[in-house]
Amino acid sequence: MVYRKQVKIKGQLYWYLFHTFRDKDKFIKKAKYIGRNLPSNINQIEKEFLKEVKFGKITKLMVSKEDKLVESLHPLERRVIPYLGLDVKDIVKKAELSEVEILRALQWLENKEVVTLKKESKEIIRLLKNGEEYKKRGLPETKFLKVLDKPRTMKWMMEKSGLDKDELHFSLGLLKKKGLIELGSEIKRLKKENFKDIEEFLKSLPKNFEDLNDKEKKIMEELKQRKEIIEVDLKKGVEVSVTPLGKELMKKNLDVNLIENLTPNLLAKGSWKSKKFRRYDVSLNVPKIYPGKRHFVNQAVDYAKRIWMDMGFEEMDGQIINTSFWNFDALFQPQDHPARDMQDSIFLDKKEEIKEKEMMKKVKEMHETGGKISKGWQYDWDEEKAKKLVMRTHTTVLSAQTLAKLKEKRGKFFAIGRNFRNEAVDWSHGFEFNQTEGIVVDPDANFRHLLGYLKEFIKKMGFPKARFRPAYFPYTEPSIEIDVFHPTRKTWIELGGAGIFRPEMVVPLLGENVPVLAWGLGLGRIIMDYYDIHDIRELYKNDIKQLREMKTWLR
Repeated sequence: MVYRKQVKIKGQLYWYLFHTFRDKDKFIKKAKYIGRNLPSNINQIEKEFLKEVKFGKITKLMVSKEDKLVESLHPLERRVIPYLGLDVKDIVKKAELSEVEILRALQWLENKEVVTLKKESKEIIRLLKNGEEYKKRGLPETKFLKVLDKPRTMKWMMEKSGLDKDELHFSLGLLKKKGLIELGSEIKRLKKENFKDIEEFLKSLPKNFEDLNDKEKKIMEELKQRKEIIEVDLKKGVEVSVTPLGKELMKKNLDVNLIENLTPNLLAKGSWKSKKFRRYDVSLNVPKIYPGKRHFVNQAVDYAKRIWMDMGFEEMDGQIINTSFWNFDALFQPQDHPARDMQDSIFLDKKEEIKEKEMMKKVKEMHETGGKISKGWQYDWDEEKAKKLVMRTHTTVLSAQTLAKLKEKRGKFFAIGRNFRNEAVDWSHGFEFNQTEGIVVDPDANFRHLLGYLKEFIKKMGFPKARFRPAYFPYTEPSIEIDVFHPTRKTWIELGGAGIFRPEMVVPLLGENVPVLAWGLGLGRIIMDYYDIHDIRELYKNDIKQLREMKTWLR
């Protein structure tokens, strides 16, 4: 025997149908969820429940997926669901909601897989002001021909045709062009023709463009050239298809009394304890929001800048285009060095005078003879080569310019900027790259301090392990190359070079030989690794989708 009973679940009362029967030596209880209120068709539901029991369908004492969904529906959704088989316009009338509210509810229901929406666009030909007038009283050319029963003067036509001046002149031009009248001292009609097809077309409007035949399309094009008769209006609509889940929901009792918001009044009276709140499904798909943000490369650059500033460094800044003197010669790089070749550097077809004449003499002497501290490079230094303009090949040019301006013999400086090389562009090479430069000027600085600064920066950039290998660079001695250990890939990645500036570079710029720790690290590989980019060209391509979806730099 089937019986009804209210069950309390988490403080809420729900109606269930129960049926207990004996199977051998066991008693089996089956249940069916009804809702918070007894529906009007409860007797029919009891009969269906008996059939389910008879054919061994198992029902559990729990809320079904559909019932949970009912309890999560917004009030707008509940009002729309009963009319899902109708067009949007009909739903607006039946549900007594605005079209905006209906479309919003349909969008929510699509997210819940209750309906599928298909956007459609239609071109509708509709009448304008003159079109409405001509639909009722006929076209002006029809009126003109109707009164032209025999040759008439222009004055007579103006008085008797019932047309205004503009309509009369238009009718004259149109009928003359079509060869229907002859103009002279009197206006004569040459052929018998009416404009019945055009007037019938006007009477059929509004009409869908797709429903027009070839003849009607031709008429439409003619009328579009005339003033205020018709226009083609693009109407956007939505085709609604109900899913199987939606069809099940349409059978449910949607008249549920649920609380939408927890108000101060409910809290004060404590009445919320006996109420049921609308379910919220946080797993539903919702429209993605793409807030404004900095380019992901700039995010990484800003982060690196904060690290250096937190370590007490001041930022260096300078021009992208420099003379070869600052880019090469001031760094004690010989003028015949391979890096200065056109194949590696991007030179401009211009030169610029070197203003720092005294410093230029010191640099020239250091290159040619080494002054009092070395043998130099033993060649004739050429001022004209030093005047050539070049796009900076490294940010070390900023370190040289900073040393030349430095008055005190202590300081910590950094720079992060773009540099340029004459490279063939492919997945692993680009003609521009970001580099972070740093120098520490301190009479007490030593090699261990250099390693300490580098380890600290690398650790804060997300790499806990680093190793240093001996290397050679023209302007540092000793010199090292830096590798970082990738914790996920379990491999070492080359990051850049470092060392202590040679006296041949420091003395002409600073005036005396003071230890200057220096390094230049590439940021490109760190950025590519963090964002899982495998083609260096993706760092700067204008891909809106990539920029929107790229994660924010967080370490």
